[in-house]
Amino acid sequence: MGSRGEALMNNLPKGRPLTIEATARSASPTEPAFIARPEGAPVYYGFIVLDDVVSDGFTLGKITDWQAEPCETGDAFVIAPDGSRAGLVWEVCDPRYFQEVTPIETGRWGVWGVGFRLPMNSRENARRNLESILPELKLRWAEWKSRFTNG
Repeated sequence: MGSRGEALMNNLPKGRPLTIEATARSASPTEPAFIARPEGAPVYYGFIVLDDVVSDGFTLGKITDWQAEPCETGDAFVIAPDGSRAGLVWEVCDPRYFQEVTPIETGRWGVWGVGFRLPMNSRENARRNLESILPELKLRWAEWKSRFTNG
């Protein structure tokens, strides 16, 4: 490739590593489970759930593999005590923030843009970051439950 082609390739945005659940069953013989979720599977099915990153019954799941490669931004999800889920688009920054990216809908209690103060470089920091947004998450989960469930 010539120097112009190399320059174009070098300027392309680099993706981040994904955390794919190797044992997740796909509805397609050619696509991973997170793209071809089986019928009845929750949103974010096929990505890793961090069973040891829990606070007050809320569990963090990771999409961007911040353990494989250091990241200042990424994607994750939260599982509420009832098993329902919401998405997170996170970044490490100060001051922290919490804002709507996608509104609450039937199968997901929104996608939220969040600013974490601690780097996502350990499970302990991930848990502490989750704890820092729990008040806002609980409000959005309660709103979703009142609109879309009987509880």
